[in-house]
Amino acid sequence: MALLSSLRTPGLCGALYYTGTRSISSGTLHIKDSLNFWSGGRVSLKDVKTKSEPVYEPATGRVLCQLQACGAADVNAAVRSASAAFTVWSKLAGMERARVMLEAARLIGKRREEIAEIEVVNNGKSITEARLDVDSARLCIEYFAGQATTLSGQHVQLPGGSFAYTRREPLGVCVGIGAWNYPFQIAAWKSAPAIACGNSMVFKPSPVTPVTAVLLAEIYSQAGAPEGLFSVVQGGQETGSLLCHHPSVAKVSFTGSVPTGKKIMEMASRGVKPVTLELGGKSPLIIFEDTDLENAVRGALMANFLSQGQVCSNGTRVFVQSSILPPFLKEVARRTKAIQIGDPLLDETRMGALVSKPHLEKVLGYVTQAKKEVQGARVLCGGEPFIPADPKLKDGYYMTPCVLDGCTDDMTCVREEIFGPVMSVLSFDTEDEVLRRANDSALGLAAGVFTKDVKRAHRVIENLQAGSCFINNYNITPVEVPFGGYKASGIGRENGQVTIEFYTQLKTVVVEMGDVDSLF
Repeated sequence: MALLSSLRTPGLCGALYYTGTRSISSGTLHIKDSLNFWSGGRVSLKDVKTKSEPVYEPATGRVLCQLQACGAADVNAAVRSASAAFTVWSKLAGMERARVMLEAARLIGKRREEIAEIEVVNNGKSITEARLDVDSARLCIEYFAGQATTLSGQHVQLPGGSFAYTRREPLGVCVGIGAWNYPFQIAAWKSAPAIACGNSMVFKPSPVTPVTAVLLAEIYSQAGAPEGLFSVVQGGQETGSLLCHHPSVAKVSFTGSVPTGKKIMEMASRGVKPVTLELGGKSPLIIFEDTDLENAVRGALMANFLSQGQVCSNGTRVFVQSSILPPFLKEVARRTKAIQIGDPLLDETRMGALVSKPHLEKVLGYVTQAKKEVQGARVLCGGEPFIPADPKLKDGYYMTPCVLDGCTDDMTCVREEIFGPVMSVLSFDTEDEVLRRANDSALGLAAGVFTKDVKRAHRVIENLQAGSCFINNYNITPVEVPFGGYKASGIGRENGQVTIEFYTQLKTVVVEMGDVDSLF
């Protein structure tokens, strides 16, 4: 699951320049240099035949930069650089790796505002959220710096004074493939545990949001990491395929959609590479009649409208016990209508732009379909394109947050992941009933329960088929605890101590203290 500083700082941001006061309309971000990074610096691609694709600024709809995808030669160069870094990095003590990581975290804290503002320009989310994303990235690196110093195995005493021990050893070159909803944070969440364990990483951001991952690469380099420890290659499906198939890659970690995750798992399986998959969700949020209604409404808003609804763990199936449905609907609609939409760089903005025009159209299409289906949903508010008052934002990708009432379990808006600011409200009567309906999904990423009954809260959570659960809150993702899902929502976990297991391999060593007891 974060005051304007100048973005003209030389060195770290390289060719990223931002001028103006804190608003999209008064500043312009220019991408002048390559967004690829390996061998210790930015790399300009030499294959001029590769077609470039425009990258758009969600808040204005203008072209932000042109992106050229990395081909086979570029991927090979990045992996070679990562392999060389692994040779050096894997031999360092945990304390030595931790020093570099803590310095990287310090630099992120120092550059917090500039990274957040660049994230806003590239992604469209509000500056308030972007700051929290940068904080999460910093905290993740700090946390795994601590884990780097504690890696250890097990000692097992055997008969006759013999013994065995285990070692946790790094995998090698790991690949991280990021999503567009949390570009900088995901790059940190994937790289921090990998490098803490002694691995190196080649990271491919989403081609929709390519800008901030390269800042993390520069920060690691500035912190003293060996050249190639964290490399960035840009591109889409073809570049990702080259990474997954590469014989020198030891592991793939992916965040994104279920269909793409299945393809990545299939590609990685050909090389018997382990995968971590953090995929989609259609999570239930269950609100019982004994809840604190005001708190439950706040939770429902957090569960649906964070990052313009573009969060995989969002609780978009809101089950409300029938006895409190009318007051819940009245209050949630009132609060939803009051959400301030507009320039995402303004502090007062609570909802910025969706990430792209095609995605905006897709989300709006779900609302239209929900109204047309048999016994269609009733739109309590929102679900329409929004044009901010500032004329410079008129071509941005904005919509009003939507609350749908009268939803049923078989409706498309309830079954499919919309990934936008659309809340589907369903009523229920009994605990057994809502558990059955909540679990009726191929996905199982997250779930939430609002109730004052402690026994009920834990009983319901125990029976929900979801990997990340919340009681009387939602979308809280401390880096100290694991995050991930059940069923088709993924394999493995991000964050928490358990993640060490997904970035290391276990070696068993048996030590004989006597003579060989041979059968021959």
